[in-house]
Amino acid sequence: MSGMVKRATRVAERLREDLSSLLRELSDPRLAGVLVSRVELTDDLQSARIYVRNELGVEDAAARRALLKGLEAASGRLRRDVARTMGLRVVPTLRFFYDEGIDAQRRVEDLLREIKDSSGGQGS
Repeated sequence: MSGMVKRATRVAERLREDLSSLLRELSDPRLAGVLVSRVELTDDLQSARIYVRNELGVEDAAARRALLKGLEAASGRLRRDVARTMGLRVVPTLRFFYDEGIDAQRRVEDLLREIKDSSGGQGS
């Protein structure tokens, strides 16, 4: 069983790399600046959760929806290209999600910076 998990992890990393390259080749303007932050693959390699974000850190919900719609529209082509480049017998279903982890981290850092700045002026 652990061999399957190890293989799934290796395949997930390779899938992340390949998708990153393939996405740069697409001409859909909704996908400009898209980055694949991580890929989670089921142990049986049937389904992949692809987490993406915009390199500029899109804060707008409408832009996030447009990005995900663009990815869904391209998923068939991406899946065919992945099958060709990776040579897998079964190509996983690609499901795309916006990775909010980086944006949340930035918000926390901004809040901490504000707290530090506001308390920095007060003192003895």
